[in-house]
Amino acid sequence: MSEVQTPPRNLLKAERVEYVLNRLEALYPETPVPLDHFDAYSLLVAVLLSAQCTDERVNQITPGLWELADNPHDMAKVPVEKIREVIRPCGLSPQKSKAIQKLSEILVNEYHGQVPENMAALETLPGVGHKTASVVMAQAFGHPAFPVDTHIHRLAQRWGLTSGKNVAQTEKDLKRLFPRDKWNKLHLQFIFYGREYCSARGCDGTVCEICTTCYPARKKPKKTRKA
Repeated sequence: MSEVQTPPRNLLKAERVEYVLNRLEALYPETPVPLDHFDAYSLLVAVLLSAQCTDERVNQITPGLWELADNPHDMAKVPVEKIREVIRPCGLSPQKSKAIQKLSEILVNEYHGQVPENMAALETLPGVGHKTASVVMAQAFGHPAFPVDTHIHRLAQRWGLTSGKNVAQTEKDLKRLFPRDKWNKLHLQFIFYGREYCSARGCDGTVCEICTTCYPARKKPKKTRKA
Protein backbone atom coordinates (compact mmCIF):
# COMPACT_ATOMS: atom_id res chain seq x y z
CA MET A 1 0.00 0.00 0.00
CA SER A 2 1.44 3.37 -1.02
CA GLU A 3 2.14 5.94 1.64
CA VAL A 4 -0.12 8.95 1.88
CA GLN A 5 1.95 12.01 1.08
CA THR A 6 1.56 15.05 3.29
CA PRO A 7 0.67 18.08 1.19
CA PRO A 8 3.20 20.91 1.28
CA ARG A 9 2.68 23.46 4.07
CA ASN A 10 3.09 27.18 3.60
CA LEU A 11 5.43 28.73 6.15
CA LEU A 12 4.04 30.72 9.05
CA LYS A 13 4.83 34.45 9.04
CA ALA A 14 7.56 34.13 11.69
CA GLU A 15 9.14 31.33 9.64
CA ARG A 16 8.95 33.42 6.47
CA VAL A 17 10.62 36.38 8.17
CA GLU A 18 13.49 34.20 9.46
CA TYR A 19 13.93 32.46 6.13
CA VAL A 20 13.96 35.69 4.10
CA LEU A 21 16.45 37.27 6.50
CA ASN A 22 18.82 34.30 6.40
CA ARG A 23 18.51 33.58 2.68
CA LEU A 24 19.11 37.17 1.61
CA GLU A 25 22.13 37.40 3.92
CA ALA A 26 23.55 34.21 2.38
CA LEU A 27 22.99 35.47 -1.16
CA TYR A 28 24.10 39.06 -0.60
CA PRO A 29 26.56 39.38 2.31
CA GLU A 30 27.90 42.56 0.73
CA THR A 31 25.50 45.34 -0.28
CA PRO A 32 27.21 48.07 -2.29
CA VAL A 33 25.03 51.10 -3.00
CA PRO A 34 23.86 50.72 -6.64
CA LEU A 35 24.00 54.45 -7.38
CA ASP A 36 27.47 55.90 -7.90
CA HIS A 37 28.11 58.85 -5.60
CA PHE A 38 30.90 60.52 -3.62
CA ASP A 39 29.04 62.39 -0.87
CA ALA A 40 25.56 63.03 0.52
CA TYR A 41 24.77 65.64 -2.13
CA SER A 42 25.72 63.45 -5.10
CA LEU A 43 23.68 60.59 -3.60
CA LEU A 44 20.67 62.87 -3.07
CA VAL A 45 20.75 64.01 -6.71
CA ALA A 46 21.33 60.46 -8.00
CA VAL A 47 18.35 59.09 -6.04
CA LEU A 48 16.18 61.94 -7.31
CA LEU A 49 17.21 61.08 -10.87
CA SER A 50 16.46 57.38 -10.36
CA ALA A 51 12.69 57.96 -10.17
CA GLN A 52 11.22 56.01 -13.10
CA CYS A 53 14.76 55.41 -14.38
CA THR A 54 17.21 52.53 -13.92
CA ASP A 55 20.24 52.86 -11.68
CA GLU A 56 22.43 51.89 -14.64
CA ARG A 57 21.13 54.80 -16.68
CA VAL A 58 21.61 57.21 -13.78
CA ASN A 59 25.21 56.04 -13.36
CA GLN A 60 25.81 56.71 -17.05
CA ILE A 61 24.43 60.24 -16.80
CA THR A 62 25.73 61.60 -13.50
CA PRO A 63 29.41 61.94 -14.57
CA GLY A 64 28.28 64.47 -17.18
CA LEU A 65 26.19 66.28 -14.59
CA TRP A 66 29.14 66.49 -12.16
CA GLU A 67 31.18 68.07 -14.96
CA LEU A 68 28.64 70.91 -14.91
CA ALA A 69 28.71 71.13 -11.12
CA ASP A 70 29.44 68.65 -8.33
CA ASN A 71 28.27 70.67 -5.33
CA PRO A 72 25.18 72.74 -4.43
CA HIS A 73 27.01 76.09 -4.60
CA ASP A 74 27.95 75.58 -8.24
CA MET A 75 24.79 73.68 -9.26
CA ALA A 76 22.58 76.52 -8.04
CA LYS A 77 24.22 78.75 -10.67
CA VAL A 78 23.75 76.34 -13.61
CA PRO A 79 20.78 77.24 -15.84
CA VAL A 80 17.93 74.74 -15.63
CA GLU A 81 18.12 74.24 -19.41
CA LYS A 82 21.73 73.01 -19.15
CA ILE A 83 20.86 70.58 -16.37
CA ARG A 84 17.87 69.34 -18.35
CA GLU A 85 20.00 68.76 -21.44
CA VAL A 86 22.36 66.47 -19.53
CA ILE A 87 19.74 64.48 -17.62
CA ARG A 88 17.22 64.15 -20.45
CA PRO A 89 17.83 60.38 -20.92
CA CYS A 90 16.61 59.79 -17.34
CA GLY A 91 13.08 60.88 -18.17
CA LEU A 92 10.98 63.51 -16.40
CA SER A 93 13.85 65.91 -17.15
CA PRO A 94 11.75 69.12 -16.96
CA GLN A 95 10.71 68.44 -13.36
CA LYS A 96 13.99 66.87 -12.27
CA SER A 97 16.18 69.67 -13.64
CA LYS A 98 14.13 72.34 -11.85
CA ALA A 99 14.20 70.30 -8.64
CA ILE A 100 17.99 69.82 -8.76
CA GLN A 101 18.65 73.52 -9.22
CA LYS A 102 16.09 74.63 -6.63
CA LEU A 103 17.15 72.16 -3.94
CA SER A 104 20.77 73.23 -4.53
CA GLU A 105 19.74 76.85 -3.90
CA ILE A 106 17.94 75.84 -0.71
CA LEU A 107 20.94 73.86 0.54
CA VAL A 108 23.16 76.90 0.01
CA ASN A 109 20.76 79.44 1.51
CA GLU A 110 19.38 77.42 4.41
CA TYR A 111 21.89 74.66 5.21
CA HIS A 112 25.31 76.20 4.48
CA GLY A 113 25.62 74.04 1.37
CA GLN A 114 25.22 70.80 3.32
CA VAL A 115 22.60 68.09 2.93
CA PRO A 116 20.62 68.07 6.20
CA GLU A 117 20.93 64.92 8.28
CA ASN A 118 17.24 65.08 9.09
CA MET A 119 14.32 63.23 7.53
CA ALA A 120 11.78 66.02 7.90
CA ALA A 121 14.15 68.62 6.43
CA LEU A 122 15.01 66.37 3.50
CA GLU A 123 11.34 65.82 2.69
CA THR A 124 10.81 69.57 2.29
CA LEU A 125 13.33 69.76 -0.57
CA PRO A 126 11.95 69.94 -4.14
CA GLY A 127 11.73 66.53 -5.81
CA VAL A 128 12.54 64.70 -2.58
CA GLY A 129 9.83 62.39 -1.29
CA HIS A 130 9.84 60.03 1.67
CA LYS A 131 11.58 57.21 -0.20
CA THR A 132 14.39 59.44 -1.48
CA ALA A 133 14.87 60.96 1.97
CA SER A 134 14.96 57.48 3.51
CA VAL A 135 17.66 56.35 1.06
CA VAL A 136 19.82 59.37 1.90
CA MET A 137 19.33 58.92 5.65
CA ALA A 138 20.27 55.23 5.37
CA GLN A 139 23.04 55.23 2.80
CA ALA A 140 24.64 58.65 3.29
CA PHE A 141 24.27 59.03 7.05
CA GLY A 142 23.81 55.46 8.32
CA HIS A 143 20.51 56.06 10.12
CA PRO A 144 18.16 53.05 10.23
CA ALA A 145 15.57 53.36 7.46
CA PHE A 146 13.70 50.97 5.19
CA PRO A 147 13.06 52.78 1.89
CA VAL A 148 10.23 51.02 0.05
CA ASP A 149 9.58 51.42 -3.66
CA THR A 150 7.12 49.57 -5.88
CA HIS A 151 9.60 46.69 -6.35
CA ILE A 152 10.09 46.05 -2.62
CA HIS A 153 6.33 46.47 -2.17
CA ARG A 154 5.80 43.68 -4.71
CA LEU A 155 8.26 41.29 -3.05
CA ALA A 156 6.87 41.93 0.43
CA GLN A 157 3.40 40.99 -0.82
CA ARG A 158 4.62 37.89 -2.65
CA TRP A 159 6.41 36.72 0.50
CA GLY A 160 3.44 37.38 2.77
CA LEU A 161 5.18 40.09 4.77
CA THR A 162 2.49 42.70 4.19
CA SER A 163 -1.03 43.09 2.88
CA GLY A 164 -0.61 46.85 2.60
CA LYS A 165 -2.28 48.68 -0.25
CA ASN A 166 0.58 51.18 -0.50
CA VAL A 167 4.30 51.57 0.10
CA ALA A 168 3.73 53.51 3.33
CA GLN A 169 1.92 50.57 4.96
CA THR A 170 4.46 48.10 3.56
CA GLU A 171 7.30 50.15 5.10
CA LYS A 172 5.58 50.07 8.51
CA ASP A 173 5.06 46.30 8.27
CA LEU A 174 8.66 45.56 7.25
CA LYS A 175 10.03 47.77 10.03
CA ARG A 176 7.86 45.91 12.52
CA LEU A 177 8.94 42.46 11.30
CA PHE A 178 12.69 42.90 10.91
CA PRO A 179 15.35 44.04 13.43
CA ARG A 180 16.13 47.75 13.24
CA ASP A 181 19.85 47.12 12.76
CA LYS A 182 19.10 45.07 9.61
CA TRP A 183 16.91 47.63 7.80
CA ASN A 184 19.56 49.44 5.75
CA LYS A 185 21.14 46.25 4.45
CA LEU A 186 17.81 44.45 3.92
CA HIS A 187 16.52 47.29 1.75
CA LEU A 188 19.38 46.69 -0.68
CA GLN A 189 19.18 42.89 -0.39
CA PHE A 190 15.49 43.04 -1.37
CA ILE A 191 16.41 45.15 -4.41
CA PHE A 192 19.24 42.83 -5.49
CA TYR A 193 17.10 39.69 -5.13
CA GLY A 194 14.15 41.26 -6.93
CA ARG A 195 16.30 42.20 -9.89
CA GLU A 196 18.00 38.82 -10.11
CA TYR A 197 15.29 36.31 -9.22
CA CYS A 198 11.88 37.85 -8.48
CA SER A 199 11.30 40.54 -11.06
CA ALA A 200 7.86 41.78 -12.08
CA ARG A 201 7.86 39.60 -15.20
CA GLY A 202 10.28 36.85 -14.18
CA CYS A 203 8.27 35.61 -11.21
CA ASP A 204 4.59 35.71 -10.34
CA GLY A 205 4.89 34.42 -6.80
CA THR A 206 5.24 30.77 -7.86
CA VAL A 207 8.69 30.69 -9.51
CA CYS A 208 11.66 31.98 -7.51
CA GLU A 209 13.29 30.20 -4.57
CA ILE A 210 11.95 32.47 -1.83
CA CYS A 211 8.39 32.46 -3.18
CA THR A 212 8.31 28.66 -3.54
CA THR A 213 9.92 28.08 -0.14
CA CYS A 214 7.57 30.43 1.69
CA TYR A 215 4.49 29.22 -0.21
CA PRO A 216 5.03 25.69 -1.55
CA ALA A 217 1.26 25.12 -1.57
CA ARG A 218 0.55 28.26 -3.63
CA LYS A 219 -1.04 27.25 -6.93
CA LYS A 220 -2.03 30.55 -8.49
CA PRO A 221 0.07 33.65 -9.23
CA LYS A 222 0.14 36.20 -6.44
CA LYS A 223 -1.44 39.43 -7.61
CA THR A 224 0.25 42.54 -6.25
CA ARG A 225 -1.95 45.23 -4.76
CA LYS A 226 -0.79 48.39 -6.45
CA ALA A 227 1.43 50.74 -4.50
